[in-house]
Amino acid sequence: MRQATEPARFAPYGDFEADCPAGLGVDLFGNRWLPVVVYMLRDGPQRHSELLAGIGGISQKMLTQTLRRMERMTLVRRRRYAEAPPRVEYELTGSGRDLLVPIHALGAWVEVHGAEVNAAPHGETEP
Repeated sequence: MRQATEPARFAPYGDFEADCPAGLGVDLFGNRWLPVVVYMLRDGPQRHSELLAGIGGISQKMLTQTLRRMERMTLVRRRRYAEAPPRVEYELTGSGRDLLVPIHALGAWVEVHGAEVNAAPHGETEP
């Protein structure tokens, strides 16, 4: 069994503050599709149709909503090319690319603990 690494140390912020910066992290990873889109863009720009074909289970509407949200958050850059027909590509910004670090860390955690978590009952229980 692998040993857990020491958690990162952060400056004290307060217990459960409503505006705690960690809330952004929870929001980013609480969205089912955002980390998937970041991972899909890891090797460079892609068109909407390429992302849609490469991500199983996402609807066109949800992909569009996710990309728009990521663009507002400055995680992706949308590039429109003046061609006929118009071509649009999405690529990660620096902050979007930096999200690959926690995505890979989460993937490593799942590789070690995923089978155990999936085998456990997932119903709500009283302590």
